[in-house]
Amino acid sequence: MMYHVLICDDEKDIVSALEIYLKAEGYKIFKAYQGKEALAIMEQEEIHLVLMDIMMPEMDGIQAMTELRKHSNVPVILLTAKSEDMDKVLGLNVGADDYITKPF
Repeated sequence: MMYHVLICDDEKDIVSALEIYLKAEGYKIFKAYQGKEALAIMEQEEIHLVLMDIMMPEMDGIQAMTELRKHSNVPVILLTAKSEDMDKVLGLNVGADDYITKPF
């Protein structure tokens, strides 16, 4: 079975780097560059893991997580430059399964 990973980050270089590494390990990759786009993909595809940035235009990762958790329990790892304890607590409280700060 091939696992499907959704990468959602407005930094195209980060998305490309993650895509290269994950494809090399056999994952099928879906890409989104803002929260609304990620939610649309989640409605269309069977996603097994979401890697999501917090700071994105239009709909940030926290807003997207809030919407996502209304419909799905898919594991979500937040990948973000926001490293304050308050940011980590907020991310985990809205439903993230893990929180990793950039650079990683």
